[in-house]
Amino acid sequence: MQFPKLQIIRKASFKATPWKNGGGITHEAIRVPAGGDTFRWRVSVAHIDASGPFSEFAEYNRKMVLLQGAGIELRFGDGISKKLRQVGELVEFDGALSTHCELLDGPCVDLNLMVSKSDGVAAKVERFIESLPVNASRNESTVLFPIDRRVGFKASTGESATLEPWDLAVLSQCRGHLHRLGSSVHVSASTSVFVATLKFVSGQ
Repeated sequence: MQFPKLQIIRKASFKATPWKNGGGITHEAIRVPAGGDTFRWRVSVAHIDASGPFSEFAEYNRKMVLLQGAGIELRFGDGISKKLRQVGELVEFDGALSTHCELLDGPCVDLNLMVSKSDGVAAKVERFIESLPVNASRNESTVLFPIDRRVGFKASTGESATLEPWDLAVLSQCRGHLHRLGSSVHVSASTSVFVATLKFVSGQ
């Protein structure tokens, strides 16, 4: 499947779906391919209202970012645990691990990226003051998800878009840069954006 070079998916259009184990609701932004239970990669926003187990996704690697709330602790079946306490903190883990989520102080919201283990992905939360270059080369897609502020995107082709917090942009064979919007933001305040580049071994 080939995407347009710049695809924007607004937060308001995310599709609410129940967790596979029935323990919560996920608001799905994009699934590739769009139909069927099996996907190659997926971006979603999950509302976690109670502690409990996560669904198993054995064929996927998972990236999770805290978007709202006082934090969570993830306890994995291999005995390791990890905490997300600050908005923008990122954790990466194998979807095959049994995972229990413990809320630290009330409900939370998190961003989830799941990518098939047959493909590669490099993900991070970038913090920038003025602008941030972004790129998706051949057989790649780059996912952009602003966490805390409104940002602008301008592509090298001249295309541009405004992204509100929690909107999603997907770049395919496209480069450009993100820039801050709004003069009311203090000059030293950084903007946090989740950036993930998916590398498809056999094309998309």
